[in-house]
Amino acid sequence: MRTDEFTFELPQHLIAQHPPKQRGASRLLQVRADNDNCEHRLFTDLPGLLKQGDLLILNDTRVIKARLFGKKESGGLIEVLVERMLDEHEVLAQVRASKTPKAGGRMILAEHIGVTVLGRVGEFYHLRFEGDESVSSLLEQYGQLPLPPYITHTADAQDDERYQTVFAKEYGAVAAPTAGLHFDEGMLERLKLQGVPAAYVTLHVGAGTFQPVRVDQVADHVMHSERYTIPQATVDAIEQTRAHGGRVIAVGTTSLRALESAAQSGTLNTGESETSIFITPGYQFKVVDVLLTNFHLPKSTLLMLVCAFGGMDKMLAAYRTAVDNEYRFFSYGDAMLIECQQDINKSGVLTRG
Repeated sequence: MRTDEFTFELPQHLIAQHPPKQRGASRLLQVRADNDNCEHRLFTDLPGLLKQGDLLILNDTRVIKARLFGKKESGGLIEVLVERMLDEHEVLAQVRASKTPKAGGRMILAEHIGVTVLGRVGEFYHLRFEGDESVSSLLEQYGQLPLPPYITHTADAQDDERYQTVFAKEYGAVAAPTAGLHFDEGMLERLKLQGVPAAYVTLHVGAGTFQPVRVDQVADHVMHSERYTIPQATVDAIEQTRAHGGRVIAVGTTSLRALESAAQSGTLNTGESETSIFITPGYQFKVVDVLLTNFHLPKSTLLMLVCAFGGMDKMLAAYRTAVDNEYRFFSYGDAMLIECQQDINKSGVLTRG
């Protein structure tokens, strides 16, 4: 497959720069497996589109204030974007500077935080934050929320609240699991009372989620790696859902990637691991029946994933429909509800791990 097969024309004014006034005040494009025509709905219609016995899978990662500004000891200005916290004092990070930082070099962030460059790890810099205070505490005090590159304003107080899900818990992402941003507590409670409970996974979304595929052939792309955790309670909930004929509904591509990664052996395994799973058309889905997701970037790995899930021709047609009907795109935009085009294997793969 060629990368340029996964593209579409997107007018700039359709890229949402701010969240809607209220969570859930978004449109919802429904893509069914048994119908080639998209159905235009509102996100508040979601309870009527789910069935008693279905199960929501939510990603409870929490976005860290990962962006810091400062200067090198030599005086050059720098920007640091923490990609991953390794322990209380060391991180992997992207560093923007006029000259490449060298191992052993120092920088001062937020005017007084001393940081030493330990070296390079692939595309990232290995940094050590000096002093006794933990990285997480320093970021919370002095960091800035790392909004996606297509959002043009600097993060403000509204973003601090709305670029987190209401169920965000596990500290460690540098980008939000944006499909979850549509939910408020009232919607989750309404679904629970309807017999559609929620279970949780954690996948710490990395900055690589925004990177377009820059190679001509899809197979040549090297996928970024992210950490995920599947609790035993979530495996139990999925087994119970399957046993009663319910559907597994992944809220966001991050939830889907975590579940599918944990099921690669044929068993849905619990615990913590790393994934660099790259889902493209031809992939056989093992766990997820329905995907709730936002609209994704052209030529992105996530657009390739939804094409694999909902059918390439059908999904590209759905994106054209969304553009024609002026849906809002990307992190603060509208949502899609997509039924998997495949008949998910409902036995075997869900044996307890």
